[in-house]
Amino acid sequence: MLKNVDFFQLEKGNPYTAMKRSELATHLAMLQRQCIHFNIPVLIAVEGWESSGKGYVINDLVRELDTRAFQVHVFERAGEEEEQRSFTWRFWTRIPAKGDFVIFDRSSYYHMMNDLSLSKSELEQQIAYIRDAEKMLYDDGTIILKFFLNIAQKTQKERISDLASDDNRKFLVTKNDTSQNKHYQKYQEHFSQIMNLSHFDFAPWHLLSAENRKAASKYILGTSIRLLQEGIDRHLGKQKTATTFVRAYNQQTSYLHDLNTELRLEETTYEEQSKALQKQAQELAYALYTNKVPTIVVFEGTDAAGKGGAIKRLTKNMDPRGYTVNPTSAPSNTDKAHHYLWRFYNNFPRKGLMSIFDRSWYGRVLVERVEELASPAEWERAYGEITAMEQELADFGALILKFFIYIDKDEQYKRFLDRQADKPYKLTDEDWRNRNKWDAYILTANEMIDRTSTASAPWILVEGNDKYYARIKVLGEFIDRARAKLHTAGHGR
Repeated sequence: MLKNVDFFQLEKGNPYTAMKRSELATHLAMLQRQCIHFNIPVLIAVEGWESSGKGYVINDLVRELDTRAFQVHVFERAGEEEEQRSFTWRFWTRIPAKGDFVIFDRSSYYHMMNDLSLSKSELEQQIAYIRDAEKMLYDDGTIILKFFLNIAQKTQKERISDLASDDNRKFLVTKNDTSQNKHYQKYQEHFSQIMNLSHFDFAPWHLLSAENRKAASKYILGTSIRLLQEGIDRHLGKQKTATTFVRAYNQQTSYLHDLNTELRLEETTYEEQSKALQKQAQELAYALYTNKVPTIVVFEGTDAAGKGGAIKRLTKNMDPRGYTVNPTSAPSNTDKAHHYLWRFYNNFPRKGLMSIFDRSWYGRVLVERVEELASPAEWERAYGEITAMEQELADFGALILKFFIYIDKDEQYKRFLDRQADKPYKLTDEDWRNRNKWDAYILTANEMIDRTSTASAPWILVEGNDKYYARIKVLGEFIDRARAKLHTAGHGR
């Protein structure tokens, strides 16, 4: 994509050369107001050679924008926090809310761009993660623009020299600047490879010459205006056009119905086993921390199945500094303003720590589907989005445990009556209303298990009619799978 670039032709092909930057910036601000009105998120990534003028063009991009509705995030070499997280964590935690503009100075591609040691397979894997993330945002309505500022080796050398001779700006010259200029041809081939692999139909790269900064700024402003208008039209077209949703899933599954809910454990046996298992769970939590294995534990299940009790017994002896329990309630207004996975990325653990989710992102294909809070197209594509997210976390080295605790309908009714008598604060009108949709919830849960149980993140089905049995099974599964994870990672216990 960059090799044999004719810089003169790039500049000659700029259709915005005769326009004023101030007029283009004003037009862009007008489109920003439309995006705010229609709740359309916009993500603009400005990549390019070091010293190519990214800061210059970004300054023009934002000069007339409403400051309350845009943010600029600078992507530099990954710091300690980023190194403790999965590859796209920085991307997901910085995505725009509905109606907001987010501009990336550099982007999620920055690490790849400056690492010549990456093999093609490593590049392809990392780009696959970014592709999944960008596609999820695009499908959710985000307008994604990606620009690459191209300059000649001689121009880059001159700009580096100018910066280095200026006492107030010499700090801007980094090892990346000098390394790129010294090994220009290698980086040029490397950039081309990355851009070719990540030139997606829904998020293509726009290559421009930055030999003249003002011309580059005009090109980005003008192209942003054109693409934003197309994106707004796409958004309005989706709203106006009624599309027929066709389901491809036909498999009938009965995972939950097939569970033996009569399994029981005597209280004395439970007391004896739980103490020993909790001690082992404590030791393994320390081992996971010591060996820097991030752990994600998901609890889903029918209402009153005992998720909270199972979590309490699992963590009883664990150091509370090493884990966080995230109760997932209805999304807040801030959550709703972002892609539904955004709030979970913000709660994923660093290496060695544990995040426990009492309900989770699976709400998208459970409650949001049954209650029609998400459209069929939204919850249908969520199966693939969720498995892609979990696969990236697993590739990062995370231990992922997903428990579904199941109680039958009669047991749920009994527990509801017990709560009504002894703990009325734990029973709501919504619980009774959800019970009326029992069959729909079980149907969707079976499909969820069928479509999202993978080798990297399988579902563990827990027979929950007897709380003692369920708690012991959760502890035992945690211990077995934590040991297996440590053994596979070469940290055998």
